[in-house]
Amino acid sequence: MIRYLFLFLIIPGATNCFSQESTIKPIDMNMANVSYPFPVSFITITNQDETLKMAYMDLPPLKSNGKTIMLLHGKNFNGWYWETTARVLCENGFRVIIPDQVGFGKSSKPNRIQYSFQLLAQNTKALLDSLGIKSLVVLGHSMGGMLATRFTLMYPQMTEKLILEDPLGLEDWKLNVPYQSVDDWYKFELKQNYAAIKKYQQENYYGGNWDTAYDKWLNLQAGWTIHPDYPKIAWNSALIYDMIFTQPVLYEFELIKCPTLLIIGQNDRTALGKNLMPEEVRKTMGKYPELGKLTARKIKGAKLAEIENTGHLPHIQSFDRFIKALMPFLLQ
Repeated sequence: MIRYLFLFLIIPGATNCFSQESTIKPIDMNMANVSYPFPVSFITITNQDETLKMAYMDLPPLKSNGKTIMLLHGKNFNGWYWETTARVLCENGFRVIIPDQVGFGKSSKPNRIQYSFQLLAQNTKALLDSLGIKSLVVLGHSMGGMLATRFTLMYPQMTEKLILEDPLGLEDWKLNVPYQSVDDWYKFELKQNYAAIKKYQQENYYGGNWDTAYDKWLNLQAGWTIHPDYPKIAWNSALIYDMIFTQPVLYEFELIKCPTLLIIGQNDRTALGKNLMPEEVRKTMGKYPELGKLTARKIKGAKLAEIENTGHLPHIQSFDRFIKALMPFLLQ
């Protein structure tokens, strides 16, 4: 049976994250000490004989246009980072569903699980079924783009439109990068700290730039690394890296039939395993300007919006241009 709970957490100053490493606050495994911008609900699901909670936000429109859109987060994020996007969508008549996938944000971190995009898509479908949603628009960012693609392929009858914002999986990294075991990924994750996370995000997400507005998302991830729960978080992260690396979706883009929009930051250079490769190979990986065009050609009728001077997070780094690309596609 699916059960619903509502969580209202008000932590003074929780939404005003600090920008200095010395003031980072530890964040527990399920982010109970972090307040999201909208009420959080849960469904209870069973994955591989383990009972888990999946968190989500369900935002009603100001004046309904009869449409629902679901926003799927990336690997190093959670549903909170969709806040500004969600508010604009609600203002334009959309009901907005924002899940935290199992293993992320306020959702459960399993003790043992074999992650797959099919599993996450099934969990997401269970959430939508519990809410009585029969059809919707699906927007996925980064890893969420891979999940959005898999969801669309598994449930084409539900997916009215698909938007992929700087999705991972536009290239098959395992063709170049040596396989890393889950144990390898786990060791890598255990070494993460504020400085390493900021360096990675600055180089890969923001084209070498940094703005204090990005501190909020950095601090959430870094706060996990200094909490006693972190080994379990790191283990789930390692399993998720293995899923992303071994389950590419690019070979199935041609099967997508619904109207599709790709929004691609032209400074994005994100690629799993790039740090393991020599310089001459690294330069060939994560070239999103080329990957965006290639992917748009694979999906019949797909539209491509290229966001200049923007990295991996257009909806954070260049929101005005992101929303300008998104809204005409949604409203047509």
